[in-house]
Amino acid sequence: MRRRDVMFGLGCVAALAGAETLRPRRLLSLAGGRKITTMVPTAFGTWAAEGGGDIVLPKVPGSLADTLYNETVARTYRNTDGGAPIMLLIAHGDSQSDLLQLHRPEVCYRAVGFAITEHRFDPVTLGSGITIPSVELTATAGGRTEDMLYWTRLGEYLPITAGEQRRDRLAAAMDGYVADGVLVRASMVREGENADWARLNTFIVDMMKATPSNGRIALVGTERAKALNRLARVA
Repeated sequence: MRRRDVMFGLGCVAALAGAETLRPRRLLSLAGGRKITTMVPTAFGTWAAEGGGDIVLPKVPGSLADTLYNETVARTYRNTDGGAPIMLLIAHGDSQSDLLQLHRPEVCYRAVGFAITEHRFDPVTLGSGITIPSVELTATAGGRTEDMLYWTRLGEYLPITAGEQRRDRLAAAMDGYVADGVLVRASMVREGENADWARLNTFIVDMMKATPSNGRIALVGTERAKALNRLARVA
């Protein structure tokens, strides 16, 4: 057998060994099998969901959304101040892998004909030293302008770019597990000249304060949930 063939064979063995090392052997779900729809209140503070509950989204068997997400929660919340309503979408997938992963809104909105006219990273401050790494987007199509604030959780990671999402998914695989993932998006149709980011931020802060501990873990991970719990006890 020629030396080149031997070296090639050894390289293949090493590659297979590496692939086996990276193959995840367990699942990590911070949702713990609980339904997201039961975790997030339909009413909190001065906000209440229209109709008192979820908007029924048609589920198409075999569709991309059906494949990616185990559960999708959609609600429209109105405030007693009579201002613009806020649309909340939370999508949860049990298994984030190379084939199944959260789709980021900047990609999805472009796919249906929207132009992204603003895209920036601006964390939501929940309390002293507690922030959610989040993205603010403005999407326009025709006469409609929609401002949105969103974040994603992959296991205990909160990636804010597609590159970070790939990196965190690989880190989870190297640690031997496949993580669940959540996309949380709050948006509103713009009514004036400028985006009201403060209103979206206030909505998220109020929602997270009203969400029970297990729901907080599912939405923002264990450490932030614990910090929020400590803050609530002090208050």
